[in-house]
Amino acid sequence: MTLAELLADAARRLDRAAIAYMVTGSFASTYYGEPRATRDLDIVIDPSNDGLDVLVEGVLSDGYYVDRDAAFVALRQRTQFNVVAADALKIDLIIRKDRPFSREEFARRRPAVLLDTLVFIASVEDMILAKLEWSIAFDSDRQLRDVAAMVHLAGESLDRAYIERWAETLDVEAVWRRLIVTVD
Repeated sequence: MTLAELLADAARRLDRAAIAYMVTGSFASTYYGEPRATRDLDIVIDPSNDGLDVLVEGVLSDGYYVDRDAAFVALRQRTQFNVVAADALKIDLIIRKDRPFSREEFARRRPAVLLDTLVFIASVEDMILAKLEWSIAFDSDRQLRDVAAMVHLAGESLDRAYIERWAETLDVEAVWRRLIVTVD
C-alpha cells in the first residue's frame, strides 16, 4: 500500500464512521510548504464513542492493527493512538484537544486535495502554530524549518494577526518572533 492509498482509505473510513477530521503533520506542512519524506499520516479526529467503535471495527476486520483499548483510552484522555497497515505504514489518530485553540483550529479546517484525495486539512496558520508548539515540545529544528517554508510560501496571504493572537496564548510567541525575523 502506498501513502496515497492509505490516505484515501483513511478518509473513506473516517467519512463512513461520521468522524470529523483534519490532516496535520508532515502532509499538511508539505501542502503549504516544502516537501519532506514521511512514512506516516497524522490526522486529528473528533469522534463520538459510536463513531470510534465503527472505525476500529472496520480497520480490524480489514487487517489493520489497532489496539481497541488504546483507542478508547485515547478518546477519554484526549491523546492519540495508532493504526498500522500490514506493510507498516502508520496513521497517528490524534483526538482533538479540548482547549480553545484546538476547537478553533478544528473549526477552521478546510478541504484540500492531497495525493489525489479530497480531505480536510488544517489551515496554514494553524499548522504554523502547531509546528511552533511541536518545536518547543520536541526541541525540533525540523519543525522550525517547516514553519519558515510555510511562512515564505504563504507570503502576504498569511493571517499574521491570527498567528500572533494565538502565539501569545500558546506561549510560542518568542519562537514565532525569532523565526519571523529570519523569514521576512
